[in-house]
Amino acid sequence: MKKALDGIKVVDLSHVLAAPFCTMVLADLGADVIKVEPPVRGDDSRAFGPFYDAKEGEEKQSGYFISINRNKRSICVDLKQEEGKSILREMIQSADVLVENFRPTTMEKLGFSYDELKKINPKIIYCSICGFGHDALPEYATKPAYDMVAQAFSGIMSITGPEGGPPVRVGTSVGDTIAGHQAVIGILSALHYRNTSGKGQHVDISMVDGLVYILENAIVRYTSQGEIPEPLGSAHPTITPFQGFKTKDGSWIITPIGNDALWGKFCKVIEREDLANHELYRTNPLRTENKKSLIPILEIELAKKTSDEWLGIFGSSGIPCSPINTIDKIVNDPNIKYRNMMVEFEQPGVGTVKTAGSPFHLSETPGRVYSAAPLLGQHTVSYLEEELGYSREKIEELLNEEVVFCDSKY
Repeated sequence: MKKALDGIKVVDLSHVLAAPFCTMVLADLGADVIKVEPPVRGDDSRAFGPFYDAKEGEEKQSGYFISINRNKRSICVDLKQEEGKSILREMIQSADVLVENFRPTTMEKLGFSYDELKKINPKIIYCSICGFGHDALPEYATKPAYDMVAQAFSGIMSITGPEGGPPVRVGTSVGDTIAGHQAVIGILSALHYRNTSGKGQHVDISMVDGLVYILENAIVRYTSQGEIPEPLGSAHPTITPFQGFKTKDGSWIITPIGNDALWGKFCKVIEREDLANHELYRTNPLRTENKKSLIPILEIELAKKTSDEWLGIFGSSGIPCSPINTIDKIVNDPNIKYRNMMVEFEQPGVGTVKTAGSPFHLSETPGRVYSAAPLLGQHTVSYLEEELGYSREKIEELLNEEVVFCDSKY
């Protein structure tokens, strides 16, 4: 099958989540991603749970690592040694993209800043992901940042959680994953520009920027009205009803009623047509203004039937609705399976594993899982020999001097 990014070589110096997520997307779309890992321990996330049970004689492996590092090759190089640095410089000469997510001063201290690497390869697309950005005020640029730091600082935690409750972290690491997606967009844009100009460039991605970018309604509520948004649970701040409701069987559904025509339909199917043209509820602004009296009424009505009953009624009437699925249900959903959003592959030393697939359903060059996540240093020997032209003798010398490392099986 054709690959959208066939021929694009990516040097991946990433660790944990934001940048590995970026390089996973690139790899799913067909880029050749070489993950350069530090000796012995490798990417920190190799030590993060949950862990898959290993086959007899094998070591357990991190499901966290496997889920975001498929389709990549792994080489182990000690970048603190001069010969290790020399190997990376050779890799840069033929690379299209470099991705890293160290603190801003780290790459410079190692001698691999963008200014240094563009001397080696002026066409390189050099992507950096960090908490507050490389081009930032000095007191921000060097701050360490995890996903939760980005969520807290960006303001997204202040609008997440139950109404009147404490700030809540979004249930998945959106600071990391959104930065990873935005890094991909930046890289692809820079590659397109390079095709027309011949010039590489530095892609500077901030996790905080990424979350501020998606605050949409929360920002304009403040800038236009002076309102400081607060958490509303599952409700929408300006559309009503647009939230979750508990049904007769104790499960939850959502009913986002996005306009007044839908409101009329909704009132009819819940057998409360008196609400449709009620002076307090007939328009969305009125419903939002008077939601404190409206929502308790709807809670009573929706508690009269089970979720399945309501979903059938709403679905046949063209009213938007959904169960609030637990993870076990979405993993086993037939349409998720049909769209290959759950994929299985053979992981060396573990056996069959199942993870989320690629959401990029391009008609000619879709994203795919082509290979398992690499074992630590699995491709060190083959890469040095086949890609950089090192002799077996030289590779043995580098292994003995602990400049490079490889999995003992390879």
